Amino acid sequence: MNRLAPYLLLPAVMLAVMPFMSHSSWLALTVAGLAMGMMLFLMASGLTLVFGLMDVLNFAHGGFITLGAYLAVSVLGPLTGWVSSESWALNLLALLAAVLAAAIASGVAGLAFEAILIRRVYGSHLQQILITVGGLIVAGELIVALWGPQPLPLAKPAILRGSFLLFGATIETYRMAAVAVGLVVYAGMHALLNRTRIGLVVRAGVENREMVEALGYRVRRLFVGVFVAGSALAGIGGAMWAEYQELITPSIGGEMTILVFIVVIIGGLGSVSGCFTGAMLVGLAANYVGFLAPKLALGSNIALMVAILLWRPRGLFPVGGK
Repeated sequence: MNRLAPYLLLPAVMLAVMPFMSHSSWLALTVAGLAMGMMLFLMASGLTLVFGLMDVLNFAHGGFITLGAYLAVSVLGPLTGWVSSESWALNLLALLAAVLAAAIASGVAGLAFEAILIRRVYGSHLQQILITVGGLIVAGELIVALWGPQPLPLAKPAILRGSFLLFGATIETYRMAAVAVGLVVYAGMHALLNRTRIGLVVRAGVENREMVEALGYRVRRLFVGVFVAGSALAGIGGAMWAEYQELITPSIGGEMTILVFIVVIIGGLGSVSGCFTGAMLVGLAANYVGFLAPKLALGSNIALMVAILLWRPRGLFPVGGK
């Protein structure tokens, strides 16, 4: 039963709050929480693999989130005609262009960051914290130098604007799209990690790096690939979050870094499934508590993390054991 408990936690939370609100409010808040959770998962999934496989505490992860958000603004700006068009094909092309640009730019930045800084501090958590926090600060200043300090607006594609009725609840179209994208990414990552050879090597590296090296695999290249993929996912998450907020500032990465680390800690370091569940819990808690007790909303995620760690000190789905 103890092993099943983490799997039952998410539906238990969703059902526990139902008696305290109307059906339509519960449905709207649940979809909003899941949408927020899906975007947090995109941002956090790469970080949990980076830490689990590489043992790297990367506090500069928020810089890739910020870069992805600003790249989305830069790409969608010249494509205003496509964004506002009534053609769903042009809308999707514009959104795809923004997401791909965010992923590529963040992945390339991650490659450079790993080669220049991270590679020099493997095995030293104190140095990693200092150098990555410094990297986050520098990234923020570079963003300000390139795009300016003022907030930038970002319009959603026409097909993702507005809302629709679902069982009496008003649901924002973009939130449903975010849920769909998050599920696709999670399914893809789950299949990659569990159904392919590269996934087997990655999971084995998370469990026992020395054994993987003894079998002749080049773990260094695996490290670089995972770091680049994690940075690209952060960029995609940043672009999706920017569309969600419709207004971005240079501080967006630093603000999201806190939530991302909470998600990773709740889920269990190195666990993609744990990261997914943790992200959903954080998203739902933020929306439920914000509705039921607004004064407590600010500390809801910290309280959730403390409660989970008191119950399971290594997170919900710790890699390598209970």
